[in-house]
Amino acid sequence: MKKLNREFWENKYIQGDMGWDIGYVSPPLKHYIDQLTDKNLKILIPGAGNAHELMYLTEKGFTNTYIIDIARPPLEAIRAKLPNFPEERLLEGDFFDLNIGDFDLILEQTFFCALSPQLRPKYVLKMKTLLKPQGKLVGLLFNFPLSKSGPPFGGSTEEYIALFEKHFNIKLLKTAYNSIKPRAGKELFFIFEPK
Repeated sequence: MKKLNREFWENKYIQGDMGWDIGYVSPPLKHYIDQLTDKNLKILIPGAGNAHELMYLTEKGFTNTYIIDIARPPLEAIRAKLPNFPEERLLEGDFFDLNIGDFDLILEQTFFCALSPQLRPKYVLKMKTLLKPQGKLVGLLFNFPLSKSGPPFGGSTEEYIALFEKHFNIKLLKTAYNSIKPRAGKELFFIFEPK
């Protein structure tokens, strides 16, 4: 299996190999963000990518968003696009080493599926520790068979329930009705709350 470390991800950015990037905020996440009224929510986006969700949140007036990535190039791109974005909220490093917490909301968009599947139990526990007791983990998970050829790595509703249900209340987990056409039927929109 590939070693999915800093060097791997930085090479992806340098080579422009970002097949996960659709070029704009994902419609299911945009729809969810559009329903949020508290612009002071403390929000985390793990895995920066081209930061379409961050750009959209900023454009919509959200003032307390953090983003973390193990690779430097996406963070440098954010600095160029949003020169006034607070430096202390652009976090370079391993998500599992993150020591900031009390998030109201964590937005999941292609980060989970980019991790080695053996890290999934660790992801669940880390997400629980990062959220406030009334916080929410919201986003998209891929709904296609788990393979060794990723990233991205898939999974199924049953696998995700078995993985998360011990630590999270599963408020919603169903096929996204507003995925982009190439991902139609292959994305599950979810809302999980820590137990």
